[in-house]
Amino acid sequence: MRGAPLVNVNSARVLILNASFEPLHVCSVKRAVALLMHEVAERVEDGDKVLRSVNRSFPVPSVIRLKRFVRRPFRQRVAFNRRNVFKRDDHACQYCGERSNDLTLDHVLPRSRGGSTSWENVVACCNRCNARKRDRTPEEAGMRLLRGPYAPRFIFSSAYGVLPDIDPIWVKYLP
Repeated sequence: MRGAPLVNVNSARVLILNASFEPLHVCSVKRAVALLMHEVAERVEDGDKVLRSVNRSFPVPSVIRLKRFVRRPFRQRVAFNRRNVFKRDDHACQYCGERSNDLTLDHVLPRSRGGSTSWENVVACCNRCNARKRDRTPEEAGMRLLRGPYAPRFIFSSAYGVLPDIDPIWVKYLP
């Protein structure tokens, strides 16, 4: 563990999984360690940071799993709006990949041809690509989507609000 970075227990984040390995929540390291010490949860993955006491050092968990299944109420779908589409698409144009704060929404199948305004038909798009695509499908415009549109099933939330970035270790536990 020598040389591993130290951690701020209040700002670092840990993914909490249900007993069924379904993602439930994101919490602070402090909360995660408390759940581990009270044997409510078990370690699944450790990060690269450590907690140190006078006599010992502990690997900081990145993912923990509750030992008992927690029922949670049925969750509504994630609200469809501009902000959430931009979050889903990581504030990047889905045609050229340009990251920008000045994006528009593009209907993959244009509305004039019966395309719906829904998660499955709308992507973030820069103004240049939107003007190039016009009222055509990507195939007709000779353009290719970097990632197709989809309805997100899980939004990361914590006491601090929606989290913009995730730990790469978490990817295999997310839908």
